[in-house]
Amino acid sequence: MERRRGPAEAPNHGTPATPRPAASIVLLRRGGKHGRRALEVLLLKRTEKAAFMPGAWVFPGGSVDPEDGEGADGFRACAVRELREEAGIELPAGEELVPFCRWITPEIVSRRFDAWFFLALAPAHTPPQVDGGEVVEARWFEPAAAIEAAAARELVLPFPTRTQLGWLAAHPTSEAALAAYRGCSTEPILPELVGEGDDQRLVLPGLPDSILLSDLRETD
Repeated sequence: MERRRGPAEAPNHGTPATPRPAASIVLLRRGGKHGRRALEVLLLKRTEKAAFMPGAWVFPGGSVDPEDGEGADGFRACAVRELREEAGIELPAGEELVPFCRWITPEIVSRRFDAWFFLALAPAHTPPQVDGGEVVEARWFEPAAAIEAAAARELVLPFPTRTQLGWLAAHPTSEAALAAYRGCSTEPILPELVGEGDDQRLVLPGLPDSILLSDLRETD
């Protein structure tokens, strides 16, 4: 299953767009049965009609609204609100949000985001409920299982989502993942365009060129 590009992801060869502030919740829960307590993460499937990442499985999130506020508090408020709006899950007041990572959309993409991702523990007995509009499906996955499903072309994972799932797969429980990132500094990740002509591709700075973000030859 190839990831179809939406119109908002068209290449921009002019002045780079200013990234929009955005935030997402990487919601974790204690999964499994019969004594198994493996980490599971909530993923939502975006509608095929979306202008940005149509049909992709992503973490709950979206752009910061003026009422969310500014700075770190605004990003956190946005993440909590998007989780409520997209998945129908309300985090308790004062629930810990652990800064996980920060991704900035490459300059070549028409619509760009400066997106903060926060880890949070899911409240007990709160199944996700989607509205069938922007989000059409919700499922809990063990991170490695989601990556395997994407490799088998059973679902579509954008590169940032797949990368974060890989990081989470290294932790046996949700508590271990929260502890690993609690108090860590978060440096922005900005993929870069390298190569020329038909060989152009986006890679993560500091990593081998084989770490491919996107093939710019993909079309709808």
